[in-house]
Amino acid sequence: MKYDAVVIGAGHSTKRSPVYLVLFLLPLTAVHPARLPAFPAQPSVQPLATAVDAVGMTVSDMDRAVDFYSGVLSFGKVSDVEVWGDDYEHLEGLFGLRMRVVRMRLGDESIELSEYLTPKGRPIPADSRSEDRWFQHVAIIVSDIDRAYQVLRQNRVQHASTGPQRLPDWNKNAAGISAFYFKDPDGHTLEVLQFPPDKGDPKWHEANGKLFLGIDHTAIVVGDTEASLRFYRDLLGLRVVGTSENYGTEQEHLNNVFGAHLRITSLRAAKAPGVELLEYLAPRDGRPIPADERANDISHWQTRVLTSDLGGAEQQFLREKVIFVSSGVVDSADGKLGFRKASLVRDPDGHALELAER
Repeated sequence: MKYDAVVIGAGHSTKRSPVYLVLFLLPLTAVHPARLPAFPAQPSVQPLATAVDAVGMTVSDMDRAVDFYSGVLSFGKVSDVEVWGDDYEHLEGLFGLRMRVVRMRLGDESIELSEYLTPKGRPIPADSRSEDRWFQHVAIIVSDIDRAYQVLRQNRVQHASTGPQRLPDWNKNAAGISAFYFKDPDGHTLEVLQFPPDKGDPKWHEANGKLFLGIDHTAIVVGDTEASLRFYRDLLGLRVVGTSENYGTEQEHLNNVFGAHLRITSLRAAKAPGVELLEYLAPRDGRPIPADERANDISHWQTRVLTSDLGGAEQQFLREKVIFVSSGVVDSADGKLGFRKASLVRDPDGHALELAER
């Protein structure tokens, strides 16, 4: 594996207020150095996205999923609600829905699990590969990669990597970082990652006896990095904090893709977790997100990002011809999911993002 530089890390609304954003994403690779190269100054305008709030995924059995994330990975349940009705149908673009949503937290970061009681969606395709664009992961930081791997083995998780991979010493920015990909009960890819003492956010070195610490980032596969940057950096206002080009045996065995050669771009809002763009330079046979992908499909991920101007975001999205899943900005009368207004859109690769006002 070689690194040239290293990463860390429609309609219209009738009312206005502050916001969230949600991304339905797919997987990435593990390159998370802490000492980052300098980047050109980026525009000092107020960004639409001010914080990444939560990463979400659709599950087929909520009780099983909660047991896994709490019992194996030490997430704690924050809320557990059931929602239905016109507002949520227009938000998700899915008629007749009724869903149970559970928010869980690990450290300072959160995930949001959604089970569609009706209508039921499709499972993750059995032949999914890491280079397919519906692949996404979250990187869970651990204090001891070997002990974390043993916990996962004891719980009989499905491997996505061949085993934990340690990034090589010749790469001064990534040396000592260790990572492993595995699957949850529904087949979503997850990553455990350990930073060496000289890398990563300082909080990742304050374990206080804990094994699973929090989420450093989520990552998505993209077809064209430049097109994705125009969306995430130029439109949403996320900051580029690192880039790298990775290949070699460690990368191949981490992603379980023979000949994997990746361009990686890491972005962050003001608050973690980050968002990483993963473009496969080789192989180039990754499949696009199906045009008929829906929020109730198990391959569906989402990341909520806080913004202070939902109305302004909607107008910018319309000007840029961003595809809306929602019928514009939708009011949430009950506020059960922690926001009052929201809108679901798609990025250039079809990953879904939900902007939501508290």
